[in-house]
Amino acid sequence: MNAADAVQPRPAVFLDRDGTINMDTHYLRRVGDVRLVPGAAAAIARLNHAGLPVIVVSNQSGLGRGLITDAEYAAVQARIGELLGESGAHVDATYICPHAPDAASEGGASLCDCRKPGTLLFRAAAADHAIDLARSTYIGDRWRDVAPALELGGLGILVPSPDTDARDVERARDELRVAGSLGEAVELVLGATGSGT
Repeated sequence: MNAADAVQPRPAVFLDRDGTINMDTHYLRRVGDVRLVPGAAAAIARLNHAGLPVIVVSNQSGLGRGLITDAEYAAVQARIGELLGESGAHVDATYICPHAPDAASEGGASLCDCRKPGTLLFRAAAADHAIDLARSTYIGDRWRDVAPALELGGLGILVPSPDTDARDVERARDELRVAGSLGEAVELVLGATGSGT
C-alpha cells in the first residue's frame, strides 16, 4: 500500500455514557430503567450527519464490583442503541473499563490502566478507527470524562448533570469548556470542525 492509499486520521467525538447519553441511575442494570437524556439522540444524530465518528468511552465499575452482569450490561447497551436508532442516531464504537476503582493486584499495584481519566481506551479507539486524538472532542458530565483532552489534545467539553461536582464545573471553565446540554456541545464541535449544517 502506498502513501496515497493510507487512511488519514480524522477527528472523532468521544462521549461518556451515563449522565451524558442516558440518565444516570447509578449502576444501570435494568432495561426498563433506560432513559435517554433529553436532546441527546438528536445531538448524536447531528454528529452522525456531519460524518464525525461517535465513540463512547465509559467507566462501568458495576461490572467489576459484581453489581451488573455481562448479560445485563449487554441488554442495557442494546436498549440504548434502539432508543438512539429511533431518532436516526447511532454510536460507532463503545469502549468500557469494567474495573472497580480500587482494583489492585496482590502486590498493591493497580490492575487498571483503562479507567478514565486514563487515556488507554482513547488510544485504543484511535488505533482501531484511525482517529486523530489531538483534533477530537471529549464530552461528558464528570471531570474524568473531559480531562483526557488535556493530555491528548483536542477539545474537552463538560456538560453538567445533577451528579456533576461544582468544583469540576469551575475547573472546566478555567481549563476547558462548559456547555449547558449535549446539543450545545455539539454546536461547539460543529463550529470548531467546520462541519455545521
